[in-house]
Parts: sequence; C-alpha cells; structure tokens
Amino acid sequence: MPAKLSDLEIQRALGGLPGWARRGDVLTKTFSFPRFSDGIAFVAKVAGIADAMDHHPDIDIRYTKVCFALSTHSAGGISQLDLDLAARIEKASAG
Repeated sequence: MPAKLSDLEIQRALGGLPGWARRGDVLTKTFSFPRFSDGIAFVAKVAGIADAMDHHPDIDIRYTKVCFALSTHSAGGISQLDLDLAARIEKASAG
C-alpha cells in the first residue's frame, strides 16, 4: 500500500509541478482548452495514463475547463502515486 507523504515532501514536489496546488489531502489543477471537445480529448488521454498506472483521478469537466483532483484513498492523503500521475498529466498536456 502506498504511504501518505509528509507536508515537506509534498511542498518540495509541488515546486516541479507548475499550476498544481494542494487542497488539504488532494492535489488539484485546472486546465483550460479552446473547445469542449479539446478538453474531452485530453480527458481521454489522461484516462489511458490512469488505467496504465491503475491510479485514477477525480475529474470535473465544465465546458472548456477540466479540473483534476488526485489523492490516494488507501493512504489517507497524497502519496507518490499522486505526484507521479500529476507529472504524467503535465507531460501529456505539453504535447
């Protein structure tokens, strides 16, 4: 089972994840897209990543904005899995 990270570990990791923020025991970031269909295509790309990792984000879709919320329920908060998924989402958003 993945372990919950310390506040310091999370703070340090967020330095390398631009736009990601901590909200309690959750990492979040909202992405904006020119069209609704672009956001949905990105969600589909992230779904493939999440399935491959067997670690799935909460996703909120609001027209051209897509918000991801990452937390490891079995760890009771943010784990290395969340940081890894956030980094992979970032990479996917860059191209």
